[in-house]
Amino acid sequence: MELGITDIRQSLKEFFGFDQFKGLQEPIIKSVLERNDTFVIMPTGGGKSLCYQLPALMMPGTALIISPLIALMKNQVDSIRGYSKEEDVAHFLNSSLNKTQARQVRTDVLDGKTKMLFVAPETLTKEENVEFLKKVNVSFVAVDEAHCISEWGHDFRPEYRKIREIIDGIGDRIPIIALTATATPKVRQDIIKNLTMDSVNEFVSSFNRDNLYYEVRSKPSRADAQKSIVQYVKTKPGKSGIIYVQSRKSTEEVANFLKVNDIKAAPYHAGMDSKSRTKVQDDFLMERVDVICATIAFGMGIDKPDVRFVIHYDIPKSIENYYQETGRAGRDGLEGECIAFYSYKDIRRLEKFLRDKSVAEREMGAHLLEEMICYAETSGCRRKFLLHYFGEDYDEQQCKDKCDNCRHPKEKIEATEEMGIGIKAVKTMGENYGEKEVVNFLVGKNTQINRDYKFDQLDGYGIGEEQGENFWNSILRQGVILDYLIKDIEEYGVLKVSDKGEEFLKDPDDVEISIIRDFDKDTEERGNGDVTGGSAVLDETLLKMLKSLRKKVADQNDLPPFVIFQDPSLEDMALQYPLRMEDMTKVSGVSQGKAMKYARPFLDLINEYVEENEIERPDDILIKQVAEKSVKKIAIIKSIDRKIPLEDIAFSTNLTMEDLITEIEMIVASGTKVNIDYYIEDAVDDYSKEDIHDYFMEAETDDPVTAYHELKDDDITIEEIRLMRIKFLSDLGN
Repeated sequence: MELGITDIRQSLKEFFGFDQFKGLQEPIIKSVLERNDTFVIMPTGGGKSLCYQLPALMMPGTALIISPLIALMKNQVDSIRGYSKEEDVAHFLNSSLNKTQARQVRTDVLDGKTKMLFVAPETLTKEENVEFLKKVNVSFVAVDEAHCISEWGHDFRPEYRKIREIIDGIGDRIPIIALTATATPKVRQDIIKNLTMDSVNEFVSSFNRDNLYYEVRSKPSRADAQKSIVQYVKTKPGKSGIIYVQSRKSTEEVANFLKVNDIKAAPYHAGMDSKSRTKVQDDFLMERVDVICATIAFGMGIDKPDVRFVIHYDIPKSIENYYQETGRAGRDGLEGECIAFYSYKDIRRLEKFLRDKSVAEREMGAHLLEEMICYAETSGCRRKFLLHYFGEDYDEQQCKDKCDNCRHPKEKIEATEEMGIGIKAVKTMGENYGEKEVVNFLVGKNTQINRDYKFDQLDGYGIGEEQGENFWNSILRQGVILDYLIKDIEEYGVLKVSDKGEEFLKDPDDVEISIIRDFDKDTEERGNGDVTGGSAVLDETLLKMLKSLRKKVADQNDLPPFVIFQDPSLEDMALQYPLRMEDMTKVSGVSQGKAMKYARPFLDLINEYVEENEIERPDDILIKQVAEKSVKKIAIIKSIDRKIPLEDIAFSTNLTMEDLITEIEMIVASGTKVNIDYYIEDAVDDYSKEDIHDYFMEAETDDPVTAYHELKDDDITIEEIRLMRIKFLSDLGN
């Protein structure tokens, strides 16, 4: 189709009202208009949709657009209709239509009214639809989210691999445009090969989204992450954001926590009915809701350009998922912040999900997850890491402060010799193993691989034991980024030495590296990873002062310090700076009665500390807690009030006796007073009661296991200690 540049730009203005194209849109559209097979990689927000929408409107016939999600189709059809006077300019054909609606769609297509027909790959596989499409003048086929074709992609859909066969069944020489936002070099090859796009025009836009800021924070616990999120979102009043989680339950839990803290939030997941999901989408687009807490299904095709932040409450399963989801921030070109919370516990949970997969899927999933771990733990430029993963070079000097590691760089160490040792180790092991196995060789770990293949008898085995695993992981990962090593995706992450690596061994360049971040250590230290200096960080100075005051108040009352306030309560005070009695009752483990009893000197100290240190504490910084008293807990409290034997309470609540005691301990720890004297009277003899009481009065900790080791020689059981501890804390502390 011979069209000049002027014609294309006139059509852009006529159909969409734009004066100019973005990035590579113009040559891509020209390629499609000339009926060439075209392959496009363009980041989210780069304008992929226009690359097939404009040619569809300009060319005779109907363009067939294959799209993976019903919500995505509906959103795009609505968008196209918004630019046209005619409603039938675009339709979708999928399982959401009834027979009458589907018949009308087919009629409009055959009458030549419809320029774009959106279908799911599953719809294409039905014989009746193939027969129908044979009668249609198909101008071209657009395969959206084309990474679904590749078994090496993060979103593999088997139906996508049948697309070429179906297109051939519809007609001869129908041109194809395949589009995706995320594809590694291996995935690109797989897509082109599967679609048999022999003479294809490839267009690869830069993966760099320079308006986005990337940060990874450690996740000591779910509660810590939720508090950190609330404090972060409070700094973005009225701004739109998406929080991604792995489970449906978590979407509701996090959304509820945000709502309790006066943030307009809503959950979104596949377990909701279609009507509810549509309402959430509409509320988000219309800004009746500021924050969506969603599983990965949300966001594809949602045309909201002003999402200002994307938070990953759980770490994603792959770099591709992460890149695609963070790409939903800042699509208008203005700032967008991307924060991910990371913990090994989440990684282990994702690894469990892989157990039921086939061997090939399990190995591929494990490889993708390993890349995500490398990204989270890197101490180098995150932008450079992401772009390198997708095969793009990037000078990290350009990042400046647009990721946490460049904003707060770690000290680098000289590691030229060690890089050479790492490269040689890869060669020594025959270039047949991944990072983990090479590190095990370097530190001299007694593994089955090292024994079976006699690697433990080779030069270099154990040479890096002193530096440790974290150091050698840093060396090998930096070796990949510097192109001395190649990570072979087809062989699930096997390391091979590149030509550049061979040259390095002969004539080494100077190498400096930063050691990767140890998130286990971060978690132990309760670091929230808030490198931006926000109030999500525990105030260690204030915490020491609070502990000192607790000891003083305890001595005055002749009580152990843990009876006054337990450590988690003091940590919460050092995090939230409560200034009024009302604030104190929102601190973890502090009931109204406990606050009235002990809080006044602590409030005086915190007020004085905040004033002296000029700490800015907006009124809304205090985190409100979601009520934890479940139906089961309420039933337990009511049963104790009625003096029902604990064995009977355990039976009626379907708990073991040990689990019931644990529940009561949690009730007491939350600041609620319970009276189990009626049960203890028969369950614990008077001598044991006295011994346990005297022990806790003198003890430095209320830990029952520590108490048991001290008292077991007196034939006192752990259950008796736990029961008396409940009485002790409830009587004296609550």
